[in-house]
Amino acid sequence: MDLEKYASYIGGTAGLVGIGAATAASALYLATRPSPIVPLIDLNRQSLEMSDGSNISRFCSRDGKLIRYLFDDGKTLHECFKRGERVSQNGPAYGYRAEKDSPYKWLSYSEILTHATNLGSGLIQKGLAPRPATFIGLYSQNRIEWVVTEQACYMYSMVIVPLYDTLGPDACSFIIDQAEIGTVICDTEQKAERLIRDAKQTRSLQRIVLMCTVLPALAEKAKRAQVELLSFTELQQIGREKQHSPVPCKPQDLATVCYTSGTTGTPKGVMLTHENVVSCSAACLLHLGSLITECREVMISYLPLAHMLERIVQCCVYSIGGCIGFYRGDIKCLLDDVKELRPTIFPVVPRLLNRIYDKVLQGVRGSRFKSMLFHLALRAKLAEMKRGIIRNNSIWDKLVFSKVQAMMGGRVSFMVTGSAPVADNVLSFIRCAVGCAVLEGYGQTECVAPCTLTTYGDNTPGHVGPPLPCNQIKLVDVQEMEYFAHEGKGEVCIRGPNVFIGYFRDPRKTAEALDEQGWLHTGDIGEWMPNGTLRIVDRKKHIFKLAQGEYVAAEKIENVYHRCPLVAQIYVHGDSLKSCLVGIVVPDPDVLPRFSTQNGIEGENMHDWCQNKDIKKIIFNDLISAGKEAALCSFEQVKEIYLHPELFSVENNLLTPTFKSKRPALAQFFRPQIDTMYSNLE
Repeated sequence: MDLEKYASYIGGTAGLVGIGAATAASALYLATRPSPIVPLIDLNRQSLEMSDGSNISRFCSRDGKLIRYLFDDGKTLHECFKRGERVSQNGPAYGYRAEKDSPYKWLSYSEILTHATNLGSGLIQKGLAPRPATFIGLYSQNRIEWVVTEQACYMYSMVIVPLYDTLGPDACSFIIDQAEIGTVICDTEQKAERLIRDAKQTRSLQRIVLMCTVLPALAEKAKRAQVELLSFTELQQIGREKQHSPVPCKPQDLATVCYTSGTTGTPKGVMLTHENVVSCSAACLLHLGSLITECREVMISYLPLAHMLERIVQCCVYSIGGCIGFYRGDIKCLLDDVKELRPTIFPVVPRLLNRIYDKVLQGVRGSRFKSMLFHLALRAKLAEMKRGIIRNNSIWDKLVFSKVQAMMGGRVSFMVTGSAPVADNVLSFIRCAVGCAVLEGYGQTECVAPCTLTTYGDNTPGHVGPPLPCNQIKLVDVQEMEYFAHEGKGEVCIRGPNVFIGYFRDPRKTAEALDEQGWLHTGDIGEWMPNGTLRIVDRKKHIFKLAQGEYVAAEKIENVYHRCPLVAQIYVHGDSLKSCLVGIVVPDPDVLPRFSTQNGIEGENMHDWCQNKDIKKIIFNDLISAGKEAALCSFEQVKEIYLHPELFSVENNLLTPTFKSKRPALAQFFRPQIDTMYSNLE
């Protein structure tokens, strides 16, 4: 994403502001004093404790009954989309734009359903049975054909199985074989060619449906591999010529098998029913209350549809007749698409929020006046936020934050983030700068997406909100880490209609995740806050014992070290044969060049700076200081670091598609550096 032109957000207006800015702001505030948000629940008691020790949402009934659906005409994903068609009076459903300067083109709900009918009928004409045992592979970026395929599967009781590049070719072959997928629908010739090349390894693959034009050379390759190849348009035409009546699915029917890449081993196929997904969507809508308005919401779609966070937000939007615009597929052009679409709903990931925060700070550091004005504005809006006031029309918004808001389209009503923790200062800054509600959720694919969500009106950072009304949450003892439920700490366990029914054809891993009472054991360590919200404090997995017998949770330490301004990414490594920790640090490529220039440190690029002993010493001392401030024990502090010039990414196989560290891959990749660091410490 190109954020460079926003690096001086404040500069364009700062010169017009005189010394009387604070006085003018105060006078305008007194004249237009806004009213605070009125939360739907008591923010001091956001969840209810049940007799079995679990907590539930205050939106649940007094008998603790969990929500399974919100609308009588929306109990399956197909019914939810049909409801969107009805309440919007067949309004726009999905939009796209082909070029930078072109407007969005929209397809109505009925047009999407017509395309889905044709596609589903075409699949049936090709011999696929309309039943929950029929799996359709979908290997594509976000685009119109993706959701047409999705709705076709829902309309004819088939099951959608998303594939994605970062799973890797071996993983894709594994999934196609395990799920016995005969038909894969994909978006590019490159992906189709990859599937054809690996066809010998995938005994079940019979057919590839390509969303673009089928070229003769590719058709010949498919023929030699004995794989049928046809275009998306051809398949729709086959279905148009002989249409089949919809085969409505039931809430208990399987809707999708969503494979999670994980950090080790082969992918696990998370089986989710229509009830699983609908209950989570219904719970989110109930929890959001007046924050989301029927038939008026516009969402930007750029997070991968292969993951459940994007799909659950889309389900919420189309259930109430809203519309969804796709980005053009290039993350560097996302801001341009956002400015054209002007969304009201903006799902985000912490990585994007961090970049916006860093760029804004970078834009004000060069001027003492800009910095003073920025921090004055931020303090004023933070003071408002503590009183429950979130807005984008104050004098500070006009003078300081207007460019940030324009960058986001100018009418965002709320943002939702998940997949990884967000630093408290970043979350508070985004709420102030964008002037909208920013909700943080916690969950995993095994419970569809979120199982908790912060409450509209609660702007206190440091927690992930109360349970959603579709599930209950309890904490269980983790004795080896000294977390005990009676002290309000323990492993987070989830139960409810949103919890998955198991891993596809993997009873052993299913038994590890789901106990006999139906509780999903997440592996995350949570703590109940006094107001009934949940705080994630640690991770049960990825803990290891050092040579002296001390248990260490590496991710907890990494979260502490991430607070250092020069650190973009860090991997903390330990070994049961070693008595201390070492770290791989990727310095922030946006911050380090400026820092080096200001401090007279020579170097022309990241490689030069990462080899500089002075920079290494500065970063190491920053890490130790952050650790001491966070009360890390001595054995939890790294004793040596290596500076790496390139970011960990999905593309280099060091991050999962949800941007979590692939710890075994990192350990293997940096084995020479790790061995050298330990050797230097001996």
